[in-house]
Amino acid sequence: MLAVLKAIENSILEISKLISSSGDFSYSDNKNSSGDQQLKLDLESDKIIEQNLRKLTIVQGIASEEREDIIYFENDKAEYLVAYDPLDGSSLIDVNLSVGSIFGIYKYSFSGRNLMASVYAVYGPRVEMVVADSTARLYRLIQGEFKFVRELKLNKQGKINATGGTQKDWSENHKNLINKLFQNGYRLRYSGGMVPDLHHILLKGGGLFSYPATHEQPKGKLRLLFEIMPFALVFKVANGGAIDKNGKFILDLKTEHLHDTSSVFFGSNNEISLVKEYYGIK
Repeated sequence: MLAVLKAIENSILEISKLISSSGDFSYSDNKNSSGDQQLKLDLESDKIIEQNLRKLTIVQGIASEEREDIIYFENDKAEYLVAYDPLDGSSLIDVNLSVGSIFGIYKYSFSGRNLMASVYAVYGPRVEMVVADSTARLYRLIQGEFKFVRELKLNKQGKINATGGTQKDWSENHKNLINKLFQNGYRLRYSGGMVPDLHHILLKGGGLFSYPATHEQPKGKLRLLFEIMPFALVFKVANGGAIDKNGKFILDLKTEHLHDTSSVFFGSNNEISLVKEYYGIK
């Protein structure tokens, strides 16, 4: 496991340098499995991660949000599989907003029950990395090395509201939930990047991030294995919660396809309770 974490850390360092040194933020001619146009930086970041993980005999294979299928290495007896989003929120790069990378380290199969650890990185004014297994630990890049800063713990309640999806496509339940948050004095903080928005909530000690099911996307937009499940582990060990629209804990959800999506709510315990109340979940 330590070797996998080190390979991910090296990948984050390389991607950080790539972002800061690249002058080409243009789109490639390719689209990913969800139909999103891929930036050249998406593809370069994907290659960096694959190259670092291929060096490890303990990694059986990888799954990238940018590719249709699992890529298996010639390590039949290896224990670990890694699913990742190489450059989450990459469309924000050309306007100089923070973006990130997300990694889930699974054992034997891609299942929430087999998620052993997760890592995410934020490429912003500072480069930061969070590693989660039994705890969630924040590291900051200082003079070329990641230094431990602190353990992340959420308060029972926060004051941040970050909600995605097109408002005209929200359900009445979701509209009422968001209105209640505003009535209770919550501040809207939403960049359109999953990593920086969730990082904001984690560092500020609480709040609610929601990307609901909508009329256009009844199964939600965000991907379970690459994005949602890794962050569900982070929020779980940081004393928060992560549920879908039916109140199911994200890591208990089953995936039928590599690129399955889900509605999702990440937050402090009081916010998760409020979601259940407004969605009629008992």
